[in-house]
Amino acid sequence: MSKLAIIVREDAYDRILTPLSFAYLGVASDMEVDMLFVNWAARVLTKGGAENLKVSKEHEGSDEMVKAKVAEAGLPTDIYEIIKALKATGKVRMYVCSLAASIFGVTKENLVPEAEDIVGATWFLLEKAEKADTVLTL
Repeated sequence: MSKLAIIVREDAYDRILTPLSFAYLGVASDMEVDMLFVNWAARVLTKGGAENLKVSKEHEGSDEMVKAKVAEAGLPTDIYEIIKALKATGKVRMYVCSLAASIFGVTKENLVPEAEDIVGATWFLLEKAEKADTVLTL
């Protein structure tokens, strides 16, 4: 495999770790990785959006335990630090779905610099997902 596309749907701290980890694994395996942040996940790529993520509702109150386990595994506990590290590889491109952007108030002005752009889901499917060897929805 040389190309991986990931569609990221959720913004809970514990749930965003999975697609970010798969992106890291893709890079570690010398893959190009394209990610589309849809629904609530679109907010993660805004300035300040990744800094205050909480664990999912069903695991409410486990924030400190999860972060401690993430640190114990040798990973940064700050989601934005992970996003910056992924971008710094030069192999990961992150996009925000235009519909999600309009619903959740994401604009080009409030995007983090690591985000490529706000794009239509159809564009992502035809230009990135269709050309990928594997597509994950997480």
